[in-house]
Amino acid sequence: MQNVPPPLPQQVPPRPPMPAPARRRVASVPVMVLTGYLVVLALIAFWPTPVDAGVAPLLEALSRRLPALTYHRVEFTANVALFVPFGVLLPLILRSRDLVLPIAIVATVTIECGQAAFLTARVPSVLDIIANTAGACVGMLGLEIWRRFRRR
Repeated sequence: MQNVPPPLPQQVPPRPPMPAPARRRVASVPVMVLTGYLVVLALIAFWPTPVDAGVAPLLEALSRRLPALTYHRVEFTANVALFVPFGVLLPLILRSRDLVLPIAIVATVTIECGQAAFLTARVPSVLDIIANTAGACVGMLGLEIWRRFRRR
């Protein structure tokens, strides 16, 4: 009998790397959008002069024609709208929705305290804290409605 060497194992080409899970790719979009939003939010919040100074005459003219649209109501509504993206984006990123409102409250209190400490032309307000927190709640509610509608 001849000594026959065992057959050589076939070389298997290396597998291409597995693509990142779809969830990771999807989660990166809200992170990028949130990052951009936070930059814009910081610019608005810490602009040295009131950001509505340029539209104040327009708001005054509008409130003369429509008395229900007072400056304070428009400002409150703008503060609510400013934090709606916060309430939409954070639940998409965080594992626990329970953290969204505490984070929103801390963020808005930090903004108002920063305005009080560093910006003499800006007026911090408890109503801004309430409006911003309400905006985060509206965002969370809108996201939940959208999710439920999408499931059906």
